[in-house]
Amino acid sequence: MTKKAISLNSLQSRTLALFQELAKSPKTSSHVEGSDEIAIALMPEPHGNHVHIGRFVVSAKEASGFSNEKVWTALERKGLARSDFPIKIILTRKGQEFDTGLAQEFETSDH
Repeated sequence: MTKKAISLNSLQSRTLALFQELAKSPKTSSHVEGSDEIAIALMPEPHGNHVHIGRFVVSAKEASGFSNEKVWTALERKGLARSDFPIKIILTRKGQEFDTGLAQEFETSDH
């Protein structure tokens, strides 16, 4: 029996890619004790029309999944995260390793 590939829409993919970036920083994330999961409890706030996420700067629109409960629920349903919307999200190992193909598409911040 073959596993069905996980399919994400564009907003889910962007949001997961940004969560993966937040998971890399101890300023925005922490390891969940006794597991290989990472909790993200600090969501960056947009200023003006953009938001800084790790080494990237993205439009506030691209980061809109941070405040969208349906996106968090979809990531949880697909086994990529565990949601405690809007307080925190926990990326599972599967969510950390999922290749959205988007990391190269975000603009690197110069400040």
